[in-house]
Amino acid sequence: MSGIHPSELQLASDVSVSGGNLTYVVIVAVIALGALGVAAGLVRQVLGADEGTDSMRRIAVAIQEGAAAYLTRQFRTLAVFAAGVFFLLMLLPADDWNQRIGRSLFFLVGAVFSAVTGYVGMWLAVRSNVRVAAAARAGAGSRDTAMRIAFRTGGVAGMFTVGLGLFGAALVVILYRENAPKVLEGFGFGAALLAMFMRVGGGIFTKAADVGADLVGKVEQGIPEDDPRNAATIADNVGDNVGDCAGMAADLFESYAVTLVAALILGKAAFGDAGLVFPLIVPAIGVLTAVVGIYTVAPRAGDRSGMSAINRGFFVSAVISLILVAGAAFLYLPSKFSDLDGLTDQEILAHDADPRVFALVAVLIGIVLAAVIQQLTGYFTETSRRPVRDVTKTSLTGPATVILSGIALGLESAVYAAVLISVAVLGAYLLGAGIVMLALFAVALAGTGLLTTVGVIVAMDTFGPVSDNAQGIAEMSGDVEGEGAQVLTELDAVGNTTKAITKGIAIATAVLAATALYGSYRDAVRTAVDEAGGLDAASKLTSLSFATDITQPNNLVGLILGAAVVFLFSGLAINAVSRAAGAVVFEVRNQFRTRPGIMDGSESPEYGRVVDICTRDSLRELATPGLLAVMAPIAVGFTLGIGPLAAFLAGAIGTGTLMAVFLANSGGAWDNAKKMVEDGSYGGKGSAAHEATIIGDTVGDPFKDTAGPAINPLLKVMNLVSLLIAPAVVKLSIGADENGALRALAAAFSVVVIVGAVWYSKRKSVVVGDGDADREEQPTKAAA
Repeated sequence: MSGIHPSELQLASDVSVSGGNLTYVVIVAVIALGALGVAAGLVRQVLGADEGTDSMRRIAVAIQEGAAAYLTRQFRTLAVFAAGVFFLLMLLPADDWNQRIGRSLFFLVGAVFSAVTGYVGMWLAVRSNVRVAAAARAGAGSRDTAMRIAFRTGGVAGMFTVGLGLFGAALVVILYRENAPKVLEGFGFGAALLAMFMRVGGGIFTKAADVGADLVGKVEQGIPEDDPRNAATIADNVGDNVGDCAGMAADLFESYAVTLVAALILGKAAFGDAGLVFPLIVPAIGVLTAVVGIYTVAPRAGDRSGMSAINRGFFVSAVISLILVAGAAFLYLPSKFSDLDGLTDQEILAHDADPRVFALVAVLIGIVLAAVIQQLTGYFTETSRRPVRDVTKTSLTGPATVILSGIALGLESAVYAAVLISVAVLGAYLLGAGIVMLALFAVALAGTGLLTTVGVIVAMDTFGPVSDNAQGIAEMSGDVEGEGAQVLTELDAVGNTTKAITKGIAIATAVLAATALYGSYRDAVRTAVDEAGGLDAASKLTSLSFATDITQPNNLVGLILGAAVVFLFSGLAINAVSRAAGAVVFEVRNQFRTRPGIMDGSESPEYGRVVDICTRDSLRELATPGLLAVMAPIAVGFTLGIGPLAAFLAGAIGTGTLMAVFLANSGGAWDNAKKMVEDGSYGGKGSAAHEATIIGDTVGDPFKDTAGPAINPLLKVMNLVSLLIAPAVVKLSIGADENGALRALAAAFSVVVIVGAVWYSKRKSVVVGDGDADREEQPTKAAA
């Protein structure tokens, strides 16, 4: 990071949200609530569709019960953790108790809103899946109806994401005015922390069931993916909803909330009063255009595939958003920086551009980034593009080459995505003309620009598991055949691509939000140093310059540790899936062995046992990654200081970007390669090529649906924890020798917690067994 100008040591003067600006914020809050009204209308449309046959409804009810039971147990587990964090936040520094109480209360609000978003997305998805399957029974002409039901189901989750996220942020500004940034830290932290737990827990559940079902059912028994004779099929379909619907909706909600938090914190410092309002206006426009985008998604006769209709809705929403943001910028913002109260006189002289153009270009960068990332991810994961076709072709030489080609694809695509995101961040940074705080606000505004598309993005993501579940219900019931079954297969393949695209955009959102939060951390450190007793201006400037100097060995250590945490977190998540999947494999094998009538249909599998194994194992695995995300910044900050903590965040952001894209795109490519073979390529179902792609898909499952997506909230949780503890780290590190013991105690405690959590995770054995007795007992032990 560049050197710090002395003028940056001056804090922006406190501002109050004037009556006129408060009116804008109230309008934003009303628009946010209007999004929930649109969601209610979409719910009525979806639930008005036919539910199909009795057999289809029975299967759907089993999925509904399993998903609801899992989320209920997960929320009960997380409630205890949230209560503890609520009181811990009270202990962190703040200007007064009003801020401390508000920060803790809105931590709970952020967590509850994140949970509600995830739950509502899941609740409708498990009722929409059977309706999509029923619509497909009409045959080839049913694609339009089935696709419309699936996408509008996602639209409900999208409306809840933008509605609750925007309403929460607007409510904080209305209630706390100039103190809103401090309280918003709690709101963002609650959303991010709960989303990370839902992402990890749901990801472990869904991929343990998916991997277990594929390895035993498709590879060992040679039966179809959603064959009702497979005891893991219900758990697999439940997992699609608790992982991809509830987990991803909560993930994108926290991206939405945290980006707004960063934009409002930096906006107050850079634009003053207007900086607390304009970042709310931009996503409010996104709410309106998301409605247009959702209703625009309707297949046409000339469309190449379902992706054409979805892309059309996305780009219509993006273009209208840009036009309306331009109007809002020129109507609301002044034409001169001197009319804003966030910058100093020196900074205004150094930056004579029009703030309206500044804001519009920053938002444009975010919208363009979303569009380009969408196209790039689609190129690497769509079945009609060369990369996936090349991976599919390698199935002719076995599973090893499938895995190697998928890894190579993921590594390559990560570079292009990282370059695109870097170009966007650099473009926003250049808008600041050397004024770091203004440049960081431009990055945050780019994030809000990306947020204008989030409503459609969430709809795209939920479309995937709904289509997947619909195909599963159709296959298990046997009531959808011929052209109707082909319609569902096509929608499932489109869903795989939309899930990969939304993961790519979520990663881009995470990086922009994390970069903006990095700037918020820097501002918090600057404020704390400026207020530190016993230091003159020169000493404060020296302290800040030293803290941002990467040539200092301790800062370099922080950078390496930040990168290392991403690797450790990913490894823990993937290993958790491996252990849980092992328990599922042995349970399903055991049922086939002890119940020979399952294969001829005279006996029914015990679906509930596999659901129970996945539930218990996924909830048991939540603690370690959660503690790592919260405690790692605390350990680095109190052990090494403010500079290494800043470097730690930089290392995590850089490595997390590459790792998340690599994992998501490799997994998406493997999944669609399997779909291509199942559609008839290279021998079709049951061939050696099919078995090779199944192995690739099972490797990719925890990549794309557990570890990769969980990196997004990981980055934001670590940034927010750093932001929250920054004043305490400064207080205990600069000019306060008498606090050495307290600092050492905090550092030692956090290190012990991390080591203990990792040890606890590693001590759990992988489920194995050579004899029949072992194979019967191990799943019970894993579930106990």
